[in-house]
Amino acid sequence: MSNCIAAELLKRGKTVLYQTAPVLLESVIDYKFNKNKNYNNNNNNIYKSVLETDLLIIDDLGTENLNSMKLSELFTILNTRILNLNNKITKTIISTNLNINEIFENYEERIGSRIAGYYDIYCFFGDDLRFRK
Repeated sequence: MSNCIAAELLKRGKTVLYQTAPVLLESVIDYKFNKNKNYNNNNNNIYKSVLETDLLIIDDLGTENLNSMKLSELFTILNTRILNLNNKITKTIISTNLNINEIFENYEERIGSRIAGYYDIYCFFGDDLRFRK
């Protein structure tokens, strides 16, 4: 579903960033701590892209190894995009196998409350399409 939405927005000239939660959070932290010198190039500012892309798709939330730094970055990303602190209307899709109770258990209340309060939650049921031939 996320891929279909992304494809449609790309056709309309919008920017889309699709990344798994573990890679997204590691990339942001690497950028902030300047671990990868290639991130210094203004044309490759991952943090700016995460905050300002028209549609950010965070895939597999709940599969990352959490620590306080990752929680802080996730909060900043969600909050910036929800409140348009980037001075641009942006949308975010989060896919996860966690239910809302597990989100509150695994993440800080301020992250859980933003997900519960600002996102429409859809549950998909059925067989995993990756197992079909």
